[in-house]
Amino acid sequence: MILETLGHRFSVVDRLDPRVRTVCAICAALFPLFLSDLRVLVVTLALALALVLYERPNLRALGKRLLAVNVFMLTLLLLLPWSVPGEALITLGRFAYSREGLMQALVILLKGNAIVLSIIALLGTLEPVRFAHALERLKAPSKLILLYLFTVRYIAVLEEEYRQLRRAMAIRAFSPRLDLHTLRSTGYLVGMLLVRALDRSERVQKAMKCRGFAGRFHTHEHFRVARLDGVFVVVLAAVLGSLLVANFA
Repeated sequence: MILETLGHRFSVVDRLDPRVRTVCAICAALFPLFLSDLRVLVVTLALALALVLYERPNLRALGKRLLAVNVFMLTLLLLLPWSVPGEALITLGRFAYSREGLMQALVILLKGNAIVLSIIALLGTLEPVRFAHALERLKAPSKLILLYLFTVRYIAVLEEEYRQLRRAMAIRAFSPRLDLHTLRSTGYLVGMLLVRALDRSERVQKAMKCRGFAGRFHTHEHFRVARLDGVFVVVLAAVLGSLLVANFA
């Protein structure tokens, strides 16, 4: 499935107010962007990873999420140093794999993984509906919240439609190759998927109007900030502040 649940054990993070978790996740995700010291970035990444592992997530699902990020990061690690001038570590004709470029790529890799792990630790185990409710309480744009909710709800439906079309093609002995027939068939597949998505959206819209939907989901849950939320915010601020001081020391 496209949306795979990141199973985990119930932890302190789950007891926090979703609004607090959302704000803390934003701060923790933006924080690595201001770091430049490689050692501080390593510590930041280690702390984010420790927080994720503390929740005992499904390691397979976690690995899939990290793999999607690190495929790009490793490509950057292989290619970026060839375009940055500096001390050559490897030379191939006129091209040099520079030490400065390697350091830049490592900084980007550490920042990217620290950001992803921070978001996973604080928001990866938060139910989509509660997250949308938290965004609403934080005065996020209502259209953005609706778009998020409908995407979460119907991306799995579109995936199932895609699987049905692929099974239909397989039953008709379709075998993808690098030829014009394959390209034409793939175009038909994408086009039919768009047609089905449009048809499904019209049916969903009519069903929601019949139920009196007027552009806003009503919820009965009300969040309350507790003492634990304040303690968590203070600890997080202290940790981020210490790392920031160490980075510029």
